Amino acid sequence: MDFKGKSVVITGASKGIGYATACLLAKRGAKIVGIARSEDGLAKLAAETGARTIAADFSKASDVRRAMQEAMGGEAPCDYLVNCAGTNILESVLDMTDEGCEAVLNLNLRAALIAAQEFAKARVAAGGGGVIANITSIAGHRGFEAHVCYAASKAGLEGATRVMAKELGPHGIRVVAVAPTITLTDLAIEAWSDPVNSQPMMVRHPINRFAEPEDVARSIAMVLSDDAAMVTGSVLSVDGGFLAV
Repeated sequence: MDFKGKSVVITGASKGIGYATACLLAKRGAKIVGIARSEDGLAKLAAETGARTIAADFSKASDVRRAMQEAMGGEAPCDYLVNCAGTNILESVLDMTDEGCEAVLNLNLRAALIAAQEFAKARVAAGGGGVIANITSIAGHRGFEAHVCYAASKAGLEGATRVMAKELGPHGIRVVAVAPTITLTDLAIEAWSDPVNSQPMMVRHPINRFAEPEDVARSIAMVLSDDAAMVTGSVLSVDGGFLAV
């Protein structure tokens, strides 16, 4: 999959799946526009990939719009958007706080919707075409303890993916969700470091391992590529067979 001459906006690009995706697509020829809150992480990304970077706090709607308008500005708007920015706060239904719920839903769902909207507006104005990849989770398909807000945000983003695909398809814009299993980012390691929690999950993976960020990055590259030209409105589970068991 060759991405020479293509450009991609990646949110949450300073670490985890976003960082791995930026590095992979850069190696395959894409120009990267990385958006994240961490300026140190963005500096590392720029050094590794030559990315243009934009610092933004995606918990704030105004920051999302500013960053996306900057990313999509210029003579030729970017070809792809990877909505990777996300967070989790481990709270059960009974322990859920207003602050925790707002933080997770604002970043995982609202920010992704705004980013997609700004991307789509720019692409339509430029004549259409392009791909949006929304990074969701198997937590939107199965119930995991202490993941109530996270699950709601990811399931909501998958529902929005289907609506986007329907509304943006006439403009030549594809929209796909990529739903990884537990992926060994810093966020996931914190949630699943205890063998008491991780082992029951591990045995439900036929390939007997969790995902690495690079596994998910390769799947993202696949759905962005022209080889997936008829794939839109779909959810690709990158789960090592978890949902099949």
